[in-house]
Amino acid sequence: MHPLYALFLGVVQGITEFLPISSSGHLALLEHYFQAPGAGLTFDILLHLGTVAALLTYFRRDWLAMGKAVWRPSPYTRLDRRLFICILVASVPGALAGVLLEHQAETVFRLPWRVALLLGGVGLLLLLAERLARHERPLTNLHLGDALLIGLSQALAIMPGVSRSGITMTCALFLGFTREAAARFSFLMATPIIAGAGLFHLRKLFYAPPENLSVTAGLLGFLAALGSSYAAIRFLLRFLRRHTFLPFALYRLLVAAAVLTLTLLGVP
Repeated sequence: MHPLYALFLGVVQGITEFLPISSSGHLALLEHYFQAPGAGLTFDILLHLGTVAALLTYFRRDWLAMGKAVWRPSPYTRLDRRLFICILVASVPGALAGVLLEHQAETVFRLPWRVALLLGGVGLLLLLAERLARHERPLTNLHLGDALLIGLSQALAIMPGVSRSGITMTCALFLGFTREAAARFSFLMATPIIAGAGLFHLRKLFYAPPENLSVTAGLLGFLAALGSSYAAIRFLLRFLRRHTFLPFALYRLLVAAAVLTLTLLGVP
């Protein structure tokens, strides 16, 4: 793998993973229309490590507070302890979907027209959530029932085009949470699910043939994923303080329309 291509893939992964536009959907379309070679198993794991490192770095205070609340519970740490339990509950459906539907996610669901329909469908849901939801509830108002519903929505993200961040933020908006609270919980619950996906794929290295991946390319991909993920998280949380999800919903609809048009025209 050329180092510049590794850098490019790391940036694409980091940005699209945390903006509600679907990282797996974009990578599937890149592979189909531009014959972009796959990243490879080892490189894919390095990208996962980069995104997890960005999450742990950005939300280090939150995780330290939750760890303290679990290790030494007290009345003052009740909210942090509840948030930690909600994150664990929300992670279960996505983890089960990843284990049970891994093969379909890598084959059947990656057809361009299906990716386009999912991009557009979730884009429309995001528009409806923006228009109909109350946007009132803070993250401190999160309960186990909310976490379970958001976790169930995350299970749908096994299909490229849905977007883990996109569908979980949309679900949180429909539940009445503020935009920033929806994004923040989506990012926090991403930590165990992305780390788990990396560990799940790690087992394959024992059976996979060696890959022609240089240390330079691997390091560049990891650093690019880390830096672009951190920047995407920081940007979106600040953006949502004064703006809406409308630009991301419109972007999804435009990409979906373009892909469906290419499919109808028979463009290979």
